[in-house]
Amino acid sequence: MSMHAHGSAVSVRGFNGHINGTWQQAPLLDRIAASLVSLTPSEQRVGRLCLENPRIFASLPVSELAGRARVSNPTVVRFCRSVGYNGLTDFKSKLIGTAQEGVPFIHPHVDADDKPGDILVKVIDSTVSAFLKHRNHALAITLDKAVSALSAASQAQGQIQFFGIGDSGTVAQDAQLKFFHLGVRTNSYADGHLQVMGASVLGPGDCAVLISNSGRTRELMDSCDIARKNGATTIVMTASGSPLASAGHIHIPIDHGQDLDQYSPMLSRLLHLMVIDVLVIGVALQLGGEALQRRMQDIKHHLRHKRYD
Repeated sequence: MSMHAHGSAVSVRGFNGHINGTWQQAPLLDRIAASLVSLTPSEQRVGRLCLENPRIFASLPVSELAGRARVSNPTVVRFCRSVGYNGLTDFKSKLIGTAQEGVPFIHPHVDADDKPGDILVKVIDSTVSAFLKHRNHALAITLDKAVSALSAASQAQGQIQFFGIGDSGTVAQDAQLKFFHLGVRTNSYADGHLQVMGASVLGPGDCAVLISNSGRTRELMDSCDIARKNGATTIVMTASGSPLASAGHIHIPIDHGQDLDQYSPMLSRLLHLMVIDVLVIGVALQLGGEALQRRMQDIKHHLRHKRYD
């Protein structure tokens, strides 16, 4: 089987096979694909060579890789270092899964001996990769439904409440602040008891937005059931296939592939915040009008007086 380094777009979808039972590094390939734009043209050719057939890449010596990518031997090594590894041997060991990548309970894409510069590259690249995957797989129709429901509640002077536990609670607070800027009647709750109370006062014309990484949090399930029974529209932002995903009226999938039992939900929090921004902008555009523009301008004007010149 031959490999070719030409082409500007590389798909890494489907690299979940194995080499001798150990092939498992699709997240690594996603990260390489996301980092291509930041590499030199010659390093990009090496990266595309790897993405087109990582199995063969892992089996070839540096001279063969350099020849197929039409680069020098040192360029192959520089590529490996540019994407956060110590060299070709280290990169290949992670690529075929013979060495476990990631530090348990800290981050799945960094190694224990990584320097701050390596951490910077790996964390940013893995984040960019997650954002690009979400962009490519996001369901526009789901976002349209969520924006329409939130806009309808805003226009009818209904309530929009945000619910989240733990890290997702901070996302709920961020969402409440951003919708508050639009003049919406809104609140956020990170405490289970307050969530039940908040859901209990919702009714037809209101919206409950429930945010969860795992989609298995009992308090959120209870709040979702209460809000739905009271006639409120329930929007859930959580992992596909989770109990919460099927409990709401509208499900916005937030999938990132990290092991929830081993790593903190860093990527999910960033994805949740990004989707909140999309919803806020979508609602602002639907509400439109000069009155909204003036209100937001007034807020900016008054906040400016809180800053030192």
